[in-house]
Amino acid sequence: MNYKSTRGESNVRETEALLKGLANDGGLYVPETFPMNSLTYEDLADKNYQEIAYIVLQKFFPSFSKAVLKEAIQSAYSQSNFDTLDIAPLHSLLERVSVLELFHGRTQAFKDMALSLFPYLLVEARKAEGETRETLILTATSGDTGKAALEGFKDVKGTHIQVFYPTDGVSPMQQEQMQKQEGNNVNVTAIRGNFDDAQQFLKRLFVDQDMANEVDKKGVMFSSANSINIGRLAPQVVYYVATYARLVDIGAIHKDEVFNVVVPTGNFGNILAAYYAKMMGIPVGKLICASNRNNVLTDFFKTGVYNMNRPFYTTLSPSMDIVESSNFERFLYYISEQDADVTKKRMADLKATGELSVSETEKKQIDGQFAGVYCNDEETKAIIEQVYNSYGYLLDPHTAVAFGAYMKELHAHPEDGARHTVIAATAHPFKFPPVICQALDIREGDTPYDSLENISAVTGVAFPKPLEALKDKELRFTKVIDKENMRHEILDFIDTF
Repeated sequence: MNYKSTRGESNVRETEALLKGLANDGGLYVPETFPMNSLTYEDLADKNYQEIAYIVLQKFFPSFSKAVLKEAIQSAYSQSNFDTLDIAPLHSLLERVSVLELFHGRTQAFKDMALSLFPYLLVEARKAEGETRETLILTATSGDTGKAALEGFKDVKGTHIQVFYPTDGVSPMQQEQMQKQEGNNVNVTAIRGNFDDAQQFLKRLFVDQDMANEVDKKGVMFSSANSINIGRLAPQVVYYVATYARLVDIGAIHKDEVFNVVVPTGNFGNILAAYYAKMMGIPVGKLICASNRNNVLTDFFKTGVYNMNRPFYTTLSPSMDIVESSNFERFLYYISEQDADVTKKRMADLKATGELSVSETEKKQIDGQFAGVYCNDEETKAIIEQVYNSYGYLLDPHTAVAFGAYMKELHAHPEDGARHTVIAATAHPFKFPPVICQALDIREGDTPYDSLENISAVTGVAFPKPLEALKDKELRFTKVIDKENMRHEILDFIDTF
């Protein structure tokens, strides 16, 4: 399969798209021919996660041999990487509400679902493209992507990884995970700024030909582990497909029954993956996009206008503290009926004015498929308390935002109660000890680990081994830089290769 840019750049091989991450014209890679309506329940019935992953991913990466792709999937989704055989288990919270637990990987966040596999795909892409330069993975993170990418690429031959995160924009445990990262090919740097600052810089860097030439002379090429890379996005489609199959297998829905999905999102990749699953034939009904106080997406789905000219807030759900949602460009491309010229103009408008809008016809099309809802910090804490007290189930703040969005949408549209709804749980609650302590009135300790011990004692939720193991590891990466110095940080890291 060839891939093309959302902004019109000519087609490239799938392995080149995987390797580059971002197109030369600044656009995002999408399949030249999307595998529309290519999945049925009969394809998926009674298959495990790994088998479904192969069925889905071979549609996006058909040039990979069956043996190579299957081996990569088996290695990625193994018991050494996940603490449950189901990989992405469903927890029944209410009669017609299931929580899709995406936090059973090595870093206890949904990013593991893709970043356990992506390094295998990238290694094969390097071979296929005959790439002999060292690959430097550049990643901006609002909390979870950074650690998952670091863990996925740790000591992978021929690759190095540089992660940037906002110094005041991640939870204490997320920071511990990154600052104590092991591996000889990794570097982690905090910036004085927010996630959008880091993401915008890296996107500019990927299309900076002078910088590309400079690092090429050093035998290095850039790539990305953010969900702008199709190798990150495609594996995320798998868990929505697998969820559908599981719901039918257990009799929660019949094979032609529509179900709704609620996704807490900032960069729009996770909910876009659900949209991709729908395009492939999975009977997803309404996609509820859940946001925190940085509610640019909520406003878009209500008005058809995406307006970045607004304050940036640091919230209790930091992985969603994003105003410029990178994967939104892919969504714009599809709702414009894959018109690259229209998409290019809209992205140019966004860059020039901080605002873009869609047509009335497109807005009507969106209204039938998407809803945007947000919850503030006080609501988030109240939801964590309510769900724990009512159902004995502990939510992280991002999933709490999703549950709150579901309840608000259900209040506005009671008819949705007749549909089964899946809420994507994107992180283990123990990654956010201060929030959980505040929500449940549990005493905070002197360290995040003390707080988590207190939470575990009160709730009975076991301390996840990957987080508990961090306590005795040494701090390695404590540097904080001004956002203007990111370029120098990258070049200094390259000089250590």
